[in-house]
Amino acid sequence: MRDSSHAVETDELTPRPGSNVMAGAPDRGHRELEAVQALAPLIAAHRNAFDSERRLPDAVFAALADAGLFRLWLPQALGGPELSPFAFARVVEAASAVDGSVGWLVGNGAGMSRIGGYLDQSVVRAWYADPRAFVASATGAVGTATVVAGGYRLSGRWPFGSGAHHATRFMVLASVKPDDPASPLLCCYPGREDVTILDNWHVSGLRGTGSCDFEVRDILVPAAHVHPFLGLRPTQPGLLYRMPPSSVFAWSICGAPLGIASGAITSFAELAKGRAGSRAALRDREIVQATVGRTRAMLRATHAFLIDAMTELMAATDIGGQRLVLARADIRLANAHAAETATSVTEMLAASAGAVAIFETCALERAVGDVRAAAKHIAMSPNNYITAGRLALGLDPGTARF
Repeated sequence: MRDSSHAVETDELTPRPGSNVMAGAPDRGHRELEAVQALAPLIAAHRNAFDSERRLPDAVFAALADAGLFRLWLPQALGGPELSPFAFARVVEAASAVDGSVGWLVGNGAGMSRIGGYLDQSVVRAWYADPRAFVASATGAVGTATVVAGGYRLSGRWPFGSGAHHATRFMVLASVKPDDPASPLLCCYPGREDVTILDNWHVSGLRGTGSCDFEVRDILVPAAHVHPFLGLRPTQPGLLYRMPPSSVFAWSICGAPLGIASGAITSFAELAKGRAGSRAALRDREIVQATVGRTRAMLRATHAFLIDAMTELMAATDIGGQRLVLARADIRLANAHAAETATSVTEMLAASAGAVAIFETCALERAVGDVRAAAKHIAMSPNNYITAGRLALGLDPGTARF
């Protein structure tokens, strides 16, 4: 049996003393953290089905939705908690420490609840009237949006639709001229009834996320269900909705690899009580003690970098200019560094555990696969180092999407 639950072993993503967390919003999230821990036994009981079904079992998804874990960034004006970036990341990290696939879907689903800050209130209220509303998003491809009376005719196929099987709505990128890089990108929101899910999620990590390809063919998307990808105007006053969307999107999943690594430390500490084929317990070995100490230091340093980067992004948002450009680059830099560090931490622990870590019954085996998969996301790509390096050298960022 795998471990039934994990507590986050490292310091949570908490802003430094004196920092401005969110203008006009206290740093909440305690109820959601309690909900994550309360659901840990249910998740453990269904975990084997994550692999066989390649998605979350309905009972697990429903429990997460009923706990409000897919609407963390829904505006308060629309009945949501509107958590600060720091509180949001703590919840994602805690969920990922329990299980990587669960944390990944909490980050993705709750991150998309931020659309409440951009679409008309009546539209968002209608969508989120369903207590189990979940918006699956995909930005890895660009579809075709043809202008028609009242909206757009949308066609395309998109990969990595995390949570697609349970999604009530989808967010996709499209363009009137998809072959023209200069053509503005649109965020379109087709409903579940218009989407065909392609069952191709056969992977080595995050197997429970059901991140399948999906497609739509010549469907009508009303104009009220579309907004620009870049340069959009928020409909809500909070700082969260004024911050650069691509930067906040990247932040929404940064807690996942860190939570997986934190959970790996907890799993390893439990495993290390055993003797591992010798008379001495694994935890009594000095080299093992040093490894655990080093991994804790690595994660705490990574947390500090992320907190500093987000604090600066929040401060720079309404200032703009070059300061905001550099802050956006630093968020992506911190994300790439966090993913690399979390991967290193998890693999170091698995190596210290020895042969037991290759068994599917070992929590470390799942953690290694999950953290490697999470680190492959474009928001945490090593290309972020190039963007930050170019700016530090006085060059342009080399890309508009960072």
